[in-house]
Amino acid sequence: MRIDPAGWPFLAVPSVSAAALSTLGRATGSRPVRLAAWPLLALTGYMALFFRDPDRPCDTVPPPDDEVISPADGVVMVAGEPQPGVAPDGDWQQVSVFLSVVDVHVNRSPYRGRVTSASYRPGSFLAAYRKESAHRNERSELWLADGDRTVVFRQIVGVLARRIVTRVREGQQVATGERIGLMKFGSRMDVFVPRECTVTVSTGQRVRGGETVIARWPRPA
Repeated sequence: MRIDPAGWPFLAVPSVSAAALSTLGRATGSRPVRLAAWPLLALTGYMALFFRDPDRPCDTVPPPDDEVISPADGVVMVAGEPQPGVAPDGDWQQVSVFLSVVDVHVNRSPYRGRVTSASYRPGSFLAAYRKESAHRNERSELWLADGDRTVVFRQIVGVLARRIVTRVREGQQVATGERIGLMKFGSRMDVFVPRECTVTVSTGQRVRGGETVIARWPRPA
């Protein structure tokens, strides 16, 4: 199983500590010391689960040009009309995905194109499912342009998350479904598409990053 590079420090600390306690317990014959290693092993297992980075269909077969795909695993919180005060300037539709602490947290680009703007804003750490988190929490915002098509998406941290990792920069060309970073420990992602797109998901639907189609551009007549 592939692990995102950002996860290795989180795996190393509990696993090394568990090994040290196990070794000490065997050397001293202390059963309580040996038992103390088990919670650390469980924590190591959870960290491996959290930072897992599975392959998705878009890694081998590029999605069609008209498809906007989910940037993350999770549950759709908003699908269609944007939340008041949340969307960037312009006339947009919004798809928001809430990531629980057991979802894959590697984030992918929902569409292809050149990154025309990449910004980061520090903020609060409200629960990611709250509407206020979209404009008060720490977040990054990326604008993608492909010809006359523009998609905006945001990484927004939650109450447990404390750091956003964004691995693309302004001027970079990205493909639909390409890995662009991750958020640590529970968060949400917002995607904004123009009105001419058809939103293809609904509130409460479970989606998979790099796989589920969340919107489509109209096909040429």
